[in-house]
Amino acid sequence: MKRLLAATETVAAVFLLLIALLTAANVALRDLLSVQIPDWFDGTKMLMAIALFWGIAVATYHAGHIAVDIVWEHLKPPGRRVLDIIASIVTLAFLVPMAWMVFSKVLASGTQATSDLRLPLMWFTSIAACGAVAGAVLALARVIELVRGHDPHDDLEAADGP
Repeated sequence: MKRLLAATETVAAVFLLLIALLTAANVALRDLLSVQIPDWFDGTKMLMAIALFWGIAVATYHAGHIAVDIVWEHLKPPGRRVLDIIASIVTLAFLVPMAWMVFSKVLASGTQATSDLRLPLMWFTSIAACGAVAGAVLALARVIELVRGHDPHDDLEAADGP
């Protein structure tokens, strides 16, 4: 599981880095040489989609998404565990159809390509679809861990230390 998490975090980080590099390079070229990188806008949109799907996978497993804990804070540990399980199941219920729909988009993209370089969109949507599947798999892993009585979020806090 640690390898899957590390790989997922690495993929999300690499694509965020690519977005930053592509944007910075395009701004520099535009300001200094009055030229643009072909497809930089389409490219950054596709890279952002990939980074978001892979980032959702990581945030889902670590429960690192934004949460309002008004009810959770007032519950005792068994109630918190039940609420965490319910929330994780609801998240899983949304991520599985999303992964399915993203894969449907991959299959429907056919020969669509970017406007300048004619890069096939299937390359980008396939990587994003893998991130959506990773999100569903990690959500399922979180549900299993919570049902077993172990919260993956506790491991993250213990690793950070006091």
